[in-house]
Amino acid sequence: MHIKPEIRILAIDDSPLINEKVMIIGTFFRGYNHLDGILRSEITRDGMDATDVLVRLIKYSKYYTQIRVIMLDGVTYAGFNPVDITRLFKETGLPVIVFMRSCPDFGKIKLALLHLPCNEKRWEIIQRAGTIHKIEQENPVFIQLCGLDTKSAVEIIRITSKHSNIPEPLRVAHIIATGVVLGESKGQA
Repeated sequence: MHIKPEIRILAIDDSPLINEKVMIIGTFFRGYNHLDGILRSEITRDGMDATDVLVRLIKYSKYYTQIRVIMLDGVTYAGFNPVDITRLFKETGLPVIVFMRSCPDFGKIKLALLHLPCNEKRWEIIQRAGTIHKIEQENPVFIQLCGLDTKSAVEIIRITSKHSNIPEPLRVAHIIATGVVLGESKGQA
């Protein structure tokens, strides 16, 4: 995959869990320094609708034909509402990078899922996200992929992580989602 410095990225993060419906924000970026648009939708807290909502949000966006990669902050949103990244890739035709600041503790995740309906299906979706790759840098981060190779994904992460170890499109999506719901952004993006 040839990666331009201003690759078009749609990064998606969720807002704090205050209500049953949780806002998700998508930031449409060129590289790391040009925010060209924002998308918004809602998913159900601990629901099973994240993949369907993301597919609709992306495919019906005016940015759809320009997006080259989808970047997610983890594979679950709104608590434990899992995103099936394989299905997201197949239905949008866009590669997916799942970004994580730390390696997930699958033992704790599996225990937490026991208290939710459809726990086996949730676990299957989380497992389907595949191999976790560690990106070695001053503060290591972790990624999962669908539809692109590791080398390309690492290059995209590096291109977009100019101000911190978090890709700027995800950092901004987090700030916006938190600010809109809480009145101001707080905490680490």
